[in-house]
Amino acid sequence: MSYKKILTVQDISCVGQCSLTVALPIISACGVETCVLPSAVLSTHTAGFKGYTFRDLTDDMPAINDHWIKEGISFDAIYTGYLGSTKQIEYVARLFDTVAKDDCLKIVDPAMADNGKLYYGFDMEFVEAMKGLCAKADYVVPNITEACFLTGIEYKTEYDREYIDRLLDALVSMGCKNVIFTGISYREGKTGVVVLENGEYSYYEHEKLENSCHGTGDSYASAFVGALMREKSAYEAARIAADFTLECIKETAKLDNHWYGAAFELAIPKLIQLLK
Repeated sequence: MSYKKILTVQDISCVGQCSLTVALPIISACGVETCVLPSAVLSTHTAGFKGYTFRDLTDDMPAINDHWIKEGISFDAIYTGYLGSTKQIEYVARLFDTVAKDDCLKIVDPAMADNGKLYYGFDMEFVEAMKGLCAKADYVVPNITEACFLTGIEYKTEYDREYIDRLLDALVSMGCKNVIFTGISYREGKTGVVVLENGEYSYYEHEKLENSCHGTGDSYASAFVGALMREKSAYEAARIAADFTLECIKETAKLDNHWYGAAFELAIPKLIQLLK
């Protein structure tokens, strides 16, 4: 197996177990060289903390890109998480064009919405820009809310296979090549992941836990990317990431007052076992 090098672009929340502080250790644990391009630095994430600091690094991104071009640095995969502005999306598209190897895998997690609403600070201009980035990706990893914003289809909390197929068809029509669709539940007490790869539908179902943790989407996407770079199929990678994320939530539930993130570190041995 070759030693792959991946670039991940997202913010750093110094405390909070999300974004780069999740992606870097999880992908590294998969045996993949993980390079980072931070889009911003926050003292903590924004869910539940007050008075956090924020430093926007948008203006640094082109200079970093230019330096990599000058040094001849390129990547086997580029994976994006939370991006804070349309300008950052524009800069990521330039990364796709300038530092991606010919066979580079481009994975976009359109982290912009949940529970039927856009995250604070985002608008439809951002959604339109994200559509363009998703169309350039080899894999997109949306939840139902994000898929609805990307496609213009009404958000529903109760749905069937026909509704999910409609969303998938709309994502493909807008240019998404392959879709890893998270948080899809067809029956009570269960949830899972839909994988649409090369037009083929598959579904991995697992138990649905009552408790949830901030940052599990980042843990899932990072584990999926890491497994994919270990030459697992998209379905295998989606399954491994789901089982790992489930373990993260279970381990977190054992802790007292660990409210701000998923204790993914405790589940990394499980991830390594799943990869074998």
